[in-house]
Amino acid sequence: MREIDIMKNRTNTAQFEMTQNQRTTLFAIMGFGVLCMLITMISDGAGMPRFWSNFLLNSVFFTGIGFVSLFAMSAMITAYSGWHVAFKRIWEAYSMFLIVGLVLMLVIIVGIFGGFHYLYEWADKEIVAGDKVLTGKASFLNPVMYSLSTIVFIGGSYWFASRMRSLSIQEDALAVGDYSAYHKIKRYAAGFLPFGAFISIVAIWQWIMSVDAHWYSTIFAWYATSSWFVAFLSMTILLLYYLKHLGYFTEVTAEHFHDLGKYLFAFSIFWTYLWFSQYMLIWYGNIGEETIYFKTQLTEHRMLFFVNLIINFVIPFFVLIRNDTKRKIGTMVFSSIILLFGHWLDFFLMVKPGVKNTYQNITGSGIAGASSDSSEAVGAMVADGAKAASTFVDGFTFPGVLDIGVFLGFLALFVYFVMKQLGKANLSPVGDPYIGESFHHHVE
Repeated sequence: MREIDIMKNRTNTAQFEMTQNQRTTLFAIMGFGVLCMLITMISDGAGMPRFWSNFLLNSVFFTGIGFVSLFAMSAMITAYSGWHVAFKRIWEAYSMFLIVGLVLMLVIIVGIFGGFHYLYEWADKEIVAGDKVLTGKASFLNPVMYSLSTIVFIGGSYWFASRMRSLSIQEDALAVGDYSAYHKIKRYAAGFLPFGAFISIVAIWQWIMSVDAHWYSTIFAWYATSSWFVAFLSMTILLLYYLKHLGYFTEVTAEHFHDLGKYLFAFSIFWTYLWFSQYMLIWYGNIGEETIYFKTQLTEHRMLFFVNLIINFVIPFFVLIRNDTKRKIGTMVFSSIILLFGHWLDFFLMVKPGVKNTYQNITGSGIAGASSDSSEAVGAMVADGAKAASTFVDGFTFPGVLDIGVFLGFLALFVYFVMKQLGKANLSPVGDPYIGESFHHHVE
């Protein structure tokens, strides 16, 4: 019976073809994103902090989705998982975006060495020289280390991804029962897991946590990766539903979506656990260098702070907790859209407050667009008996139209690249030894 299933699967060689309407739509959205970036550059003022923070935010967010897809595939391959094989070409295509992510992060690196940005305090030698904390971290937080870790992390991950994808495509042409390529894939997957687990922590610390260079959190890398993972699952569900609607992935059933929904729910709860743990431990420790991180968020970004928790925990918890909702297309699509945007907001909150403070520390002035009108204040804090009002700054206190437009542009770029990759191989990996198991997947 196993051999009969394999022979039947060999005939299933559907290949994705991008239509002209899809190209036009995606290019139009990318064009809108570029327009928003240009408007941001023109209206930003000296140093273009909003432009650079948006570029960093979206580059890291979508590069992270590519990385997590490779990590998820590697974990499932080493665990002998088979349920995901029917749609693993999507995850392979996601992982190939790492090469685009490398190009995007190289732009950030050029900006750091060129000095025409305000993302990181540690990149300013004068500030580092007069700051004991930054001086102590200078051996790790410096342009050379930032560049090396970025290139090694993304470049190394892409090398693993390209090797695994190449072997996966080769499987389709092998004789029935020849699993030589699969065994090689397993070795690459097992090798990538420790590499990705270690070097990703270094990259996350430098890319995101060092935006606020005076603080640190021992679980920040877990927190950021869990946010990437939920966004990755949301993108998988949305694209898979869309392609099924077009007539592709006919072998993917409600059983597969049920498992994706369970992962989406579980990692939303896991993200919340890390969110609470990070906040609670730093609050309980009451160490000035650490608590200032959350103090800034609660005083200057209070609305976004709580919106972030509501979108990424409260909504998925009450929507996805029921077992049957994970089999309903409308519910799953709604949850995935909310969570994809919600975890982009999560990264927005990780990046923007730090960039805002860095700009003010380097220039000694506020960001263009800040209003001193007390009627526009969005929060207040009481410290040492003095009352200070936080001021709304479009694109920093809360995302504006330009920020969302840039996000949509990067999203369109990601989807376009993924669709191009999907067109280069059979959508069904017919040579994978677990393809029959995946086609007959059933959730009890």
